Amino acid sequence: MASSFVFGDTFREGVMNLLERGSMPGDLQDEIESLLKQEQPFVLPFSTARKLHRYLKDNGFPVYLHELLEDSSVHLPHYEPPPRNPQLVARLEQIKAKLANEEYMRITRNVDPQEMNRPGTLADIGRQVRSVKAAVITVFNFLVTVAAAFACAYLGSQYIFTETTARVLSAVIAASVVGLAELYVLVRTMEGELGEL
Repeated sequence: MASSFVFGDTFREGVMNLLERGSMPGDLQDEIESLLKQEQPFVLPFSTARKLHRYLKDNGFPVYLHELLEDSSVHLPHYEPPPRNPQLVARLEQIKAKLANEEYMRITRNVDPQEMNRPGTLADIGRQVRSVKAAVITVFNFLVTVAAAFACAYLGSQYIFTETTARVLSAVIAASVVGLAELYVLVRTMEGELGEL
């Protein structure tokens, strides 16, 4: 909290003029003389400023205190934060380390170091081959089903349509419907397999 002013040359000159008149009380005069002798920053306590204001007001001087303090500023002391409690600092560091460790464990919970260091085995290769084989059979089955639906619709539509364009169009529509139905069943099956993992 502020308790003093940092005064400038206007205050210094005005107070020197007041001191030359010589009618100032002894204790106030001593305080002001000691203030004028100090080195920068020139600090004027509020208590001395109040005494000087009372003196100027009581004796009817044409100079007012606010005119003397025109180029002055309020002196704010440097804030010194209180020292932190070492037990609190140690506890905060412990909590930070614990939170960092929990975060690390959460991130690495699905990492198996033995799996990373072990080279691929024949069982791993067999599992991968079975997975690829199942995918290839599924795609082949899809293609065969769509082709069979196309052929069946093309050959069956010869009894309804005489033009080739109409027969091809009906075969494409039938193959598309069968293909979409096959995709729906395939997606539902894969969702079930992924849910089991």
